[in-house]
Amino acid sequence: MLAPGTDRRASVVLGFALLGVSFSGPLVRLAHAHPLAIAAWRLAFSLIVIAVALLATGEWRQWRRLTWREAGIAAGAGSMLALHFWSWNSSVGLTSVAASVVLVNTQPVVVALLSVFWLRERPSRRQWLGIAIAMIGALVVAIPDLAVTSGAADRPRALLGDLLALVGALTAATYFVAGRRLRGTLELWAYVGLVYGSCFVALLLIAFAASAPLLPQPPRELAIFAGLALGPMLLGHTGLNWALKRSPA
Repeated sequence: MLAPGTDRRASVVLGFALLGVSFSGPLVRLAHAHPLAIAAWRLAFSLIVIAVALLATGEWRQWRRLTWREAGIAAGAGSMLALHFWSWNSSVGLTSVAASVVLVNTQPVVVALLSVFWLRERPSRRQWLGIAIAMIGALVVAIPDLAVTSGAADRPRALLGDLLALVGALTAATYFVAGRRLRGTLELWAYVGLVYGSCFVALLLIAFAASAPLLPQPPRELAIFAGLALGPMLLGHTGLNWALKRSPA
């Protein structure tokens, strides 16, 4: 349910982006590495591709035109993305994939509210209806799994996972709204290079503070990290960031 005047190409890109991010939960669950290591390696592989795109397009030159305020918003967006990856990756390891995905995907509600107060972009009735249908549909999918989890002996652990998934929703929402504000200034590769780079630095700092092991990683884990970079990150997140310039957050 796109807003009036939205670029129709955005619906196609959003469809592929949805497909990309849908692989995130299962791939994270398959990985045995520390949640921070999963996130950091995912960003590292993604940044290799983005660096090539920046050099090929020359979009890195756009960074020179940024004001300190805009650079601060980009760094803040990257930090929010880092906190999103940490909290959500941790959540998947503590609760069920279904519960984690449902709770982290409450972010459209937060995005809609932030859009009203920060961006002055009020969602239409059709968009609110779309958000409601999506939330109800996700809940219906997860109800059987949530029912099983609620009776488990490790319920306190699952509750912590649920809480972390909600933190992931809040931080992801802030990241997307900041992206909507900046995408009018920066082209795609310039934007994601700056934000993903900030996210990567933030993840390294958090991993260092938490003494999370980043190296070495076995080939199996590296393959999963590469899959996360290719699908959820480059196709998913980058597709969503492309659409942010052409449609409301």
